[in-house]
Amino acid sequence: MVDRSVLAHPLFTGVSRSHLSSLVAELARPWVVAVEGRRHQARGGARKRAPGAGARHQLVFVDRLVATLIHLRHDLPHAVLALLYEVDRSTMTRAVGEVRRLLAGRGFAVPERPGLRLRTLEDVFAYAQAEGVRLRLDATEVQVRRPTAGRGGRRAFVSGKKKQNTMKATVIADHHGRTLWTDALRPGRMHDATAARTAGIASCFHTFGLVQVLLDDGYLGLSRDHRGKALTQPRKPGAALPFLEHNERQRHEHSSQRITVEHALADHKRWKQLTRWTHRRENLPATYQAIAALVSDRNITA
Repeated sequence: MVDRSVLAHPLFTGVSRSHLSSLVAELARPWVVAVEGRRHQARGGARKRAPGAGARHQLVFVDRLVATLIHLRHDLPHAVLALLYEVDRSTMTRAVGEVRRLLAGRGFAVPERPGLRLRTLEDVFAYAQAEGVRLRLDATEVQVRRPTAGRGGRRAFVSGKKKQNTMKATVIADHHGRTLWTDALRPGRMHDATAARTAGIASCFHTFGLVQVLLDDGYLGLSRDHRGKALTQPRKPGAALPFLEHNERQRHEHSSQRITVEHALADHKRWKQLTRWTHRRENLPATYQAIAALVSDRNITA
């Protein structure tokens, strides 16, 4: 029998023991409420036996959380986790799905605001305007399996950049590279700027007029539509014109400031499930948001 306390080691979970303890304290009650809600719906009314009576869970919540973190960090199959915890594979699959949804719905941590979590794009812009934070936005792609032949929308996932089937995540970070938000993911064929517009960034620019966002050259359309708010690098002149030294310095300074969002994306990709997704595509958005939220916690406490 495997010592379950060993599985809670940071090498397995990707989080410190203190972080794990805070996650247990934060998520245990919502999990119990969700379980009781499903039971109430299945019974069609209130329970007839006293609380505590009946069968016990084969996996307590701590074990479910640890198993989910191991799955996210190392992409260990459900069957292997089930063997380690001596339960059926279906039990482990259900446990991972439940805890992953809880992790994905937590939102993103904010520096020096322990009780505040950012969950929507509007939350991020409101926070940035209130605190005077200049945001950094970029997109990254996660390779996914090719959709089944003959299924509609198959080409939507073929990325023009990667030449692979991917899903695209739009991420916002601050000047320290701390993740503040990520969207629900889009098919890889969608342009970066279109993905940002679909997420509602245009209305956020109109509502929060003092917020500036640093972008790369893939967002020139946003820069034209929202001048002074969506900031891209100065464009290089044509081949016949000299490239002025101050323009080069401006481009370098812009890149130096925007690079922190690249660091945030690199932190996400350290979790093995985001290097290449081999599971159901509909589960990837929740997985990405769960991992990004965990990374944001670590960056705040580091």
